[in-house]
Amino acid sequence: MKAIVIDQYGPAEVLTIETQSAPSAVQLGSQELLIEVHATSVTTADWRFRAAAFPLGMRLLGRLVAGLFRPRNRLTGREFSGRVVAVGSLVNRFQPGDEVFGAHGGGVNAERIIVPESAALAKKPANLSHAEAAALPFGAITSVTFLRDMAKIQPGERVLIVGASGGVGVYAVQIAKQLGAHVTAICSGGKFDLVRSLGADELIDYTEADPRDAGLTWDVIIDPVGKSRFRDYRHLLRAGGRHVFIEAGPREIWQSIVTPWMRGPTVLFGISEENSKTMENLAALVEAGELAPVIGHRLPMTEVVEAHRIVDRRRRRGAVILDWPAASAPSNKTIPLRRAG
Repeated sequence: MKAIVIDQYGPAEVLTIETQSAPSAVQLGSQELLIEVHATSVTTADWRFRAAAFPLGMRLLGRLVAGLFRPRNRLTGREFSGRVVAVGSLVNRFQPGDEVFGAHGGGVNAERIIVPESAALAKKPANLSHAEAAALPFGAITSVTFLRDMAKIQPGERVLIVGASGGVGVYAVQIAKQLGAHVTAICSGGKFDLVRSLGADELIDYTEADPRDAGLTWDVIIDPVGKSRFRDYRHLLRAGGRHVFIEAGPREIWQSIVTPWMRGPTVLFGISEENSKTMENLAALVEAGELAPVIGHRLPMTEVVEAHRIVDRRRRRGAVILDWPAASAPSNKTIPLRRAG
């Protein structure tokens, strides 16, 4: 089988496609699944772990986690969608033939993978293609964790989303609307139609205007891309306001510790948790018409280097997807969002 591997940190060109022996059902543990991969995504996290491009002040910690001198895990990728080929003797959530999607830290960029039943997996919504399902986990789980669980956005609150057209931003807009918020989205003017279609109420073109000069205030500021500073934006936050950093360095982590003890707006930062419950929640939102995948680029797995280059530029629209040989024919359908009111 084909697998995408990495043996050193560096630019996209360090990725290679390698022929390996495919895992088989006889290798399964009692609580493991053998999955045929149909689609995977390339995310900001994949870029960081490939290039060791960790935020300033977090580089040593990042290397200790990923591998000090070279990547600890050769197999790349984390988010995927595919079909269950075989299951271990004690598996009870899935059976052969089930179509599933999710995230697995052990690497997913291979034609077949072995994944524990306890991984962040759920059955793929029937109205999604594998490419669409693979586009969901990274951005959507992150958005649910930071907007719903951490910021605790309430109906009627005003929310500003920085980088609203990116891999996380497109889901942050949708989740904020699903929670009943009024959304102001920051992106380039060329992406207004996309972001407006996701539910944004107001749009600011960062190439033409500074949101700090818009004369507006917000209850929550969501920053998935690390383009704002608390000291520069705190005057835009209302009483009880929260500045939520999805991408953060030591400064923001320190602020998240001290600001809750001070009067005024607070900084929030945390870790997004991937588990089967959050995956099943995403599937339910999709099936209810309250969340839709957004794919900006879709390439065959043989073009993984180009896929990483797209992510490296950090100017993409939605997810970057790799189709694997087992993938079904591309789908041209769109997933409609159902909006209240």
